[in-house]
Amino acid sequence: MQSAWQSIQSMHSVWKDAVLLIALAPLAYYVTAILASLRFFRRERRRKFPDFTPPVSLLKPVYGTDFGSVENFASFCHQNYPEYEILFAVNDESDPSVPLIRELAAKFPERHIQLLSGAPQVGANKKVNNLIELARAARHEILILTDGDVRVAPNYLREVVAPFADPKIGAVTSFYRGIVQESLAAELEAVGAASDFFAGVLVAEWMEGVKFALGASIVTTKHWLEKIGGFAAIADMHSDDYELGCRIAKAGGEVQLSREAVWTMYPTQSLSGFWNHQLRWARTVRLSRPISYLGLIFTHGVAWAVLAAIIAPTVQIAAAYLIAYLVLRLAMAWMVGVWGVGDETLRRKLWLVPFRDAIYFFVWIASFASKKIQWGGEQYTMQDRKMSPATTVSEPRPK
Repeated sequence: MQSAWQSIQSMHSVWKDAVLLIALAPLAYYVTAILASLRFFRRERRRKFPDFTPPVSLLKPVYGTDFGSVENFASFCHQNYPEYEILFAVNDESDPSVPLIRELAAKFPERHIQLLSGAPQVGANKKVNNLIELARAARHEILILTDGDVRVAPNYLREVVAPFADPKIGAVTSFYRGIVQESLAAELEAVGAASDFFAGVLVAEWMEGVKFALGASIVTTKHWLEKIGGFAAIADMHSDDYELGCRIAKAGGEVQLSREAVWTMYPTQSLSGFWNHQLRWARTVRLSRPISYLGLIFTHGVAWAVLAAIIAPTVQIAAAYLIAYLVLRLAMAWMVGVWGVGDETLRRKLWLVPFRDAIYFFVWIASFASKKIQWGGEQYTMQDRKMSPATTVSEPRPK
């Protein structure tokens, strides 16, 4: 009996030691992300681009309006760029953005603004259906895709187009800063993107190169679109931004992260709306990159720090894990989101990071419960990264 008891105690000790060792993984990840941020932004801020300014087409699929729509649309008309056109697309003429777009066209006639509507349904993704029509109407080779809620600085086009002087560039994509209405849920979402999601992007860029794109801003060409079968090839995909970048990379094009960040809007929302949006996003990431998503368990620092503190043999060791999590996690958030991307919401709300991390750990767990997502007022089932309509639900369409 004594021998059996000693064996159990020994196994218990080994289990504790294993947990304490694994709990160091998120801390190592935070250090890696800090170094990745230093590497990327120092390099990119020193980079000199050629003065390459061919005519380009801006493609903007739009659904509805938000608190910043007027300023967002106008920012694309104030570009320090010689020649470009702006093509908007809506699902139908009743969309509330239509009057704003027509006013914009009247105010900036020199910008060649065009409005399209009623795109044929090629696939389940309405945004991609609109992109198909926009690409057909585009007059120029280089295409700039931005969401309807995106705002840009005057040198945006020069920055994101210049890399295409190199023919091996297949796509250029951008980080995004948050412009946030006063709402805890909106602040949590903005803080999560700037402090966590972008860290993963930078680590991926360092370790394996960028093989995806970020939906707020993607630049590519008709040549590369043709090589991947055009937008029609991703018309049933939910994560069209990820698919576009991934397929261009597989076709041999280099996907480059731009140092030029854009802004995106985070409107007021309820905590339940925040949860549903985060769950939808997490579930689509899981279904797009299942192995990588499973590996995120080793980046959930708050969960591992708390578990390590509970089983730590001494108070000093428990405190060390908790303090190390807070110091390294906040340092990573600052380096990536504030120093790197320049997100003002994160600068002001840095204290929300641990709270957001705790919520997202439960989002990560909940994402494994189903293959269904709610998007655009409808429910879809995800299979092989494609979505097929299920039943209609009552939910406002996400941006």
